[in-house]
Order: sequence, then C-alpha cells, then structure tokens
Amino acid sequence: QVQLVESGGGLVQAGGSLRLSCAASGRTFSSYAVGWFRRAPGKSGMLVAAINRTGGSTYYTDSVKGQFTISRDNTQNTVYLQMNGLKPEDTADYYCAASSGYAVQKITGSYGYWGQGTQVTVSS
Repeated sequence: QVQLVESGGGLVQAGGSLRLSCAASGRTFSSYAVGWFRRAPGKSGMLVAAINRTGGSTYYTDSVKGQFTISRDNTQNTVYLQMNGLKPEDTADYYCAASSGYAVQKITGSYGYWGQGTQVTVSS
C-alpha cells in the first residue's frame, strides 16, 4: 500500500505555470504506475496524464498534449505534473492516484490509491 499527498496548487493567471507534486510514502513508489486526474465544478473527473513505473512511458489526454508534462523521480518518491500555458478551463481539483499495474493505466478503476487533491485556479 502507498499513501499519496499532493501539493503545488494555487491561483495563477492565464498563461502562467504551476508544478504539482505527488509525494508517496509506504510501499516502494517504483512499484506503482501513477496518474493525474482532475475534476472541474459541474463536470466528471478525467485522467489528464499517466506514467508507468519507470517513467519510460507516458499518456496525455488530447486537450493537454504539449501543455502538461508528467514525470517522476523514484529516488525522491515523487511524481510531478508540470502545467504550462494554463487556461481558465484548467481550473479544477487535481488528484494523483497510484496503480499496482506495470504499464500506463488509462482506466479509473485501475487506480486503487488516491491523494486528497490540490486546487488549481486559473484567472482570466
């Protein structure tokens, strides 16, 4: 099992950048694939980026390709989401989640461990 804590959210102007961090404790972090999800007010949650155990394979939803970058540093037990060129529509609660799978996981049900979330607000 693993415990996850997100940080790095906040208020930023449109066009700005934020880097979210997902810090893990417990089971060796390299044993988990990780995803970043977001849920905007009035909308369902969605997977925005995912990474496999080693960091050698990633996935992005079409709307954030070229804008967001997911990475991990297993020596620091941390996964990052670098968000550039932020837009008001990126405003949401962002969650990291861990899966026991090996490869990139694209299905919500594959993730068994979830953080508490961090708020991102992009002003216009």
